[in-house]
Amino acid sequence: MTVRLLTNIGRLWTGHEVCGNAAILVHNDRIAWVGRAADLPQSVPGVVNDIVDVDHVENLGGALVTPGLIDAHTHPVYAGNRYAEMAMRSGGSSASAIAAAGGGIGSTVTVTRGTDPWTLCNGVRERLHDWLISGTTTVEAKTGYHLTRDGELADVRLLRELEKEPMMPRVHVTFLAAHVVPPEFFGRQRDYVDAVSSWCADAAAAGADSVDVYCDDGHFTADEARWVLASGRNVGLMPRIHAGAYNRRGAVQLAAEMSCASADLLHHASDEDLSVMARYGVPAVVCPSTALQVGHLPPVRRMLAQGIPVALGSDHNPGHCGITSMSLVIGMAVAAFGMSVNDALRAATMGGAQVLGYNDRGVLAPGRVADIVQWDADHEGAFAWSFGLKARRVWRGGIPVQ
Repeated sequence: MTVRLLTNIGRLWTGHEVCGNAAILVHNDRIAWVGRAADLPQSVPGVVNDIVDVDHVENLGGALVTPGLIDAHTHPVYAGNRYAEMAMRSGGSSASAIAAAGGGIGSTVTVTRGTDPWTLCNGVRERLHDWLISGTTTVEAKTGYHLTRDGELADVRLLRELEKEPMMPRVHVTFLAAHVVPPEFFGRQRDYVDAVSSWCADAAAAGADSVDVYCDDGHFTADEARWVLASGRNVGLMPRIHAGAYNRRGAVQLAAEMSCASADLLHHASDEDLSVMARYGVPAVVCPSTALQVGHLPPVRRMLAQGIPVALGSDHNPGHCGITSMSLVIGMAVAAFGMSVNDALRAATMGGAQVLGYNDRGVLAPGRVADIVQWDADHEGAFAWSFGLKARRVWRGGIPVQ
């Protein structure tokens, strides 16, 4: 058993309150006590016969401390890059022109399928480690670039196994075989929908936590998404949905109907959509990097005003965004969405925990996992100033990250 005392915390942002001159007592992988350093108890129930016998004391030098951040929307399992496509898009090229030049999701599928498992694994490992050392201790990670049964299941297992390695974040695995229709199913989209639905049970057995469908023009209809999400839900996968990134296809209404754990992106969400989400308690995951690239910002301030739970995601993927820093995402959310720093920080901690179905993280409180970040600042306002605030130290389950 290990007892670790983090002390001389200048400003402790717990998720529920802010505390100055604070300390945190960690017992093994859990928080045993948190509060003002002057109130540190001599005994804590459950800690070494209730007596606080500290093994490690770490002086944090008056810094800001928060819960580990949570990235609620990522696509990290891929090979290759699409830099040329990014350059074309920035120069005004259309999606059809990019596709004609060999770009688009299909190009990543081709490269990923042709990459050996060892190389693919190393790439994913490096990305996940980048998240962790920048202060993100939980990452939602989607499959979706193999689009075959064996490839998608292998991706689920890869993510699950990488999570067990030292210096990796916690991973919430989302099965996204319903990303696009692969080339071998050209003209047979319904057959592919049936195939993906039949793979859901295997994905759950392989370790997936959620099932996702990209519901949009060029992807899948609401009826097709309903079939896949129902199949996943029937085998214990949490349903979530890419809710109409470009043109609305009834995805938000479907999210309410299917009790989805989240509706993501929401760049074109209407007042009607927000009313549905508020009425049925559908949380939103918004991604400022992608919103800025497509030129449509989701109405986040109106979401918050209507009581819709909001989480933040980087939307890391090979075709739009390479961000692995949630502190950067927080700064972008403040600037682009008009969120307050506190609202953005909550969305990147408590909000992420809610949409991913976790009640053991996202806040600093007794009994929660000891996922903790010390920042290179003394106030949370620095997230809005630095655009990528540096994490000075990270603890994942009470263990310092090197």
